Amino acid sequence: MSCPHFYPTESQGGSALFPLGDYWTGICHADPANPLNPTNTHCCNFGYARGACAHFPDDAGPDAVRFTIVQADSTAIRLYFVQERDHHPFAHGPLDYSLTEGFSEAPGPLLERQASAYIASYRRRVQES
Repeated sequence: MSCPHFYPTESQGGSALFPLGDYWTGICHADPANPLNPTNTHCCNFGYARGACAHFPDDAGPDAVRFTIVQADSTAIRLYFVQERDHHPFAHGPLDYSLTEGFSEAPGPLLERQASAYIASYRRRVQES
């Protein structure tokens, strides 16, 4: 369950148990007008930063995002996302990703980048096994 304001940029490796499949460095977009590079990305990677991260906005938006692979083959990956607020569903839906074309519908830049990071982590693990 990564932070919904996190834009992951570089995998640091890790485990499938991490919400994005790896531990990622990245950029905080909690204040879209002033993105920043946090020195500690623990809350970014694990979500539920409301009240724990000084940058997290006090708004009505979600606290965390989670992903799961629904189907994968040699040409496409279908995943499902759930955004949560206070550990309850906030928004959810499928995302279809073509290995040659990218996402069939742009889910928004932050959600798309997090989904891309999740897919990259998944594909790395599949190639390594």
